[in-house]
Amino acid sequence: MLRPIQEIFDPADFPELIAGLGAPDDAAVWEIGEGRTLIVTTDFFTPVVDNPFDYGSIAAANALSDLYAMGSTPIFALNILAVPASLPDDVVSEILRGGAEKVREAGAVIAGGHSIQDDEPKYGLVAVGLGTTNITMTKGAAKPGDILILSKPLGLGVTTTALKNGTAKTEDVEQAVSWMNMLNADAAELAVEHEIKAATDITGFGLLGHGLEMAESSGVELHLYAQSVPFIKGARAYAEAGNFPGGSVDNKLFFGDRVKFSPTIDEYNQLMLFDAQTSGGLLLAIPEEEVQSFFKSASAARSAMWAVGRVQKGSGIMVEDTKHNLPLPVESDDEDLWFSAP
Repeated sequence: MLRPIQEIFDPADFPELIAGLGAPDDAAVWEIGEGRTLIVTTDFFTPVVDNPFDYGSIAAANALSDLYAMGSTPIFALNILAVPASLPDDVVSEILRGGAEKVREAGAVIAGGHSIQDDEPKYGLVAVGLGTTNITMTKGAAKPGDILILSKPLGLGVTTTALKNGTAKTEDVEQAVSWMNMLNADAAELAVEHEIKAATDITGFGLLGHGLEMAESSGVELHLYAQSVPFIKGARAYAEAGNFPGGSVDNKLFFGDRVKFSPTIDEYNQLMLFDAQTSGGLLLAIPEEEVQSFFKSASAARSAMWAVGRVQKGSGIMVEDTKHNLPLPVESDDEDLWFSAP
C-alpha cells in the first residue's frame, strides 16, 4: 500500500510517527507527548452476512480491532459508507445503527463520516484511539521463546462464504456472527495488563498471512501446532465443500512459499489456516514466563484464549501436525469455562 509513496515521505522527517512508514503494522501510531500516542486506522468491506445491523456491527468491530492490536483505547470513529441509490433507507439506517452500537460498546463515539453512492454496499470506520508509548504493541516485537496465543477461533471465512452460497447451517452462521461481533477489547486489556509487546489481529490475510507479517517484522520463525488451532463448528465441512473466499486462495498463492507444513496436514487444513477472516481474534506473542499468569487472568475474565504455537529463531512459519505441550493452568478443552463460543 505504501510502496508507491516511499520516495515522497522520509520516516526521518516524521520522528513522531512511531509506526506507519516502516514495517507494516495494524495502525499508524503518532506520539503526542508526555508518553501518550494517537493510534489511527481505517477499514471497510462489502457485506459478509445478510442482516444489515449485524453487517454494520461486524464492520465496526473489525475496524476497531486494529486499535486493540496496538494496545490502544478507542475514543472516536468516522463512518465510511458506500451504498447503491436503490438500497432502502431502513437498510442503510440499520447498517449505521449496527456500527454505532458497536462503537458505543467500545466506549467511543461516532463523530461524523462520509458517504457516496456505489454499486455494492461498503461500510467501515476510520477509528482513532489513545495509547502510551511504553505499552504500544507491534508486529515486530516477537522474541524467540515467546508463546503464541489466539483469542478467537478460525473458520469465519469458509462459514460466511457458505452462507453466501446458501449452504450454511443456521446455528453455524449464528456462531460465526457471534464471534465476529465480539470486540477484541478484553484480549487487548489483558495484553496491556501483562505488558505484552507483540500482537496483530487476524483478518483478511488469515492466520498464516498475518503470522508471517509478525515473523518477518520480528526477524523470527513462528512454529504453529495445527491440532491446537481452534475452528468454529462446521468449518471443516464447509472447507471440504469448497466454500473458500477468493482471499483465502490469494493468501496461499502469495504467502505459501514461506510456510512449511508437516506432510500429514492435508490440503483442506492447510487452506483453512490461510482462510481470510473477518473481525478475527488477536494473535499475541507472550514471554513464556508470563504465560501462566496471563492464562489465569484470562480465566478469571472468562476470555477465550488458545495456545497455538511458539516463536523460534529462523524465518517464516512451520506448521506441525501436533498439539501444544505447554503447562497451562487450565485445560484448553474445558468448554464450560472460557474456551466456548460467546
